[in-house]
Amino acid sequence: MYQGLPEPPALGASALPDGTFSGASVFITGAGTGLGKAIATEFARLGAAIIIASRKPEHLASGAAAIAEVGGRCLAVACDIREPEQITAAFDRAAEAGFMPSILVNNAAANFAVPAEDMSPNAWRTVVDITLNGTFFCAREFARRHLDTATPGSIINIGATYAWTGGPGFAHSAAAKAGVKNLTETLAVEWAPYGIQVNGLVPGLMPHDDMTADIQGNLARTHDKDVCQPAMRVGRPRELAWAATFLASPYARFISGHTLVVDGANWQRRALTMPEVVPVREQMGREPFTL
Repeated sequence: MYQGLPEPPALGASALPDGTFSGASVFITGAGTGLGKAIATEFARLGAAIIIASRKPEHLASGAAAIAEVGGRCLAVACDIREPEQITAAFDRAAEAGFMPSILVNNAAANFAVPAEDMSPNAWRTVVDITLNGTFFCAREFARRHLDTATPGSIINIGATYAWTGGPGFAHSAAAKAGVKNLTETLAVEWAPYGIQVNGLVPGLMPHDDMTADIQGNLARTHDKDVCQPAMRVGRPRELAWAATFLASPYARFISGHTLVVDGANWQRRALTMPEVVPVREQMGREPFTL
């Protein structure tokens, strides 16, 4: 009865010409797993050299292997984006290796489900520090270098739809992502005169091998997530990657300060009759809160 949105073209296809990013380098945080790896791989297919930044050696190795598989060039750098000094060192290393990035993708983030009343101060600080502070520190380092050399650049910040709606069970991440959305809009205005565009990119549900435990648990509780989406299907990681490459391409130069949601309209869905409210604690199977 319902056919939903058509499936995308096959992996490896692209709307952009071959070699669109030849000679360009892309600095991507958290590019060793999941959607970050999909984005990095797509840029590599289109000719870009990739700088993968991550705290974890196994993620660096995984990302580098994915880039090598498509014949791309890659530099893996250890970097904790909570530490501005490490970001500076990572950019220095990229520049020394001839990989000075003209594109930055702020993909790294931290997240886990927890009721707000159970959240420790350390949990709050850690998620905000990685997701919001790390995004700003990377954007600042990137922009300062391009301002100094009077060269254009493109920044893509990965966001989340609960930046608009709030995220019960994810107060730390939702607040941080709301900050990322506002930061995107602010920096776009500040840096456009210098040729630096800043955009946001928000994924919908796009299952992949590196999903966090909370997303895996959510999928496990519903036998068919396709019927829970207006598109009647979940997204494919390559669909987010295609959107990222377009936003950073020469064909999107006049797009800045925009946040593009790639989720098949799922975040805008509303029911005519709202379902019964189930408190977040109950949804997580937690006992009533006590001090």
